Amino acid sequence: MLELSLHILDITENAVRAQAQTVRITLTEEPAMDRFMLEIRDDGKGMSADELKRALDPFYTTKKVRRVGLGLPMLAQAAESAGGCLEIESKPGEGTTVTVTFQLNHIDRQPLGDVPSTLVTLIMGNPDIHFVYRHQRGQDVYILDTDDIKTEIEDVPINHIEVLKFIKQDVAEGLKGINAEA
Repeated sequence: MLELSLHILDITENAVRAQAQTVRITLTEEPAMDRFMLEIRDDGKGMSADELKRALDPFYTTKKVRRVGLGLPMLAQAAESAGGCLEIESKPGEGTTVTVTFQLNHIDRQPLGDVPSTLVTLIMGNPDIHFVYRHQRGQDVYILDTDDIKTEIEDVPINHIEVLKFIKQDVAEGLKGINAEA
């Protein structure tokens, strides 16, 4: 995976498979500290101590369709290559939090990628999940909360094509409005 948005997609899909009802995706750009942080927090089934120990092993996966789990190990490597690190906290029955930090201006930090399309993909495929996306750059903040959108659109499904178009445009404009990496 060459973009952080693809890592966001991968980790969030893991959260959905872990029966999460709420997934919170937080990106924090701190130019003054030359730091970029990604946190994905879910309320899914969580991991046992043994699963947590093995989560960064590329030859371990809980998925039935393949025998390797490269998502987290690749993200950990990407973070380390860009002066950062990856941490995972998880408790059975409570959920999982993946926190990744990078040196913001490191030459090897992967680009953010197409976050609007990533969010639309997640919402389209998982309309019953509560997604909260928060992106902060310095003091400026953009937030997308699918529960707020569902309240506004009432009986229209959140994965209706016109709603998804609106969400994609809103995210793109919101990120541009806070001068976030595009």
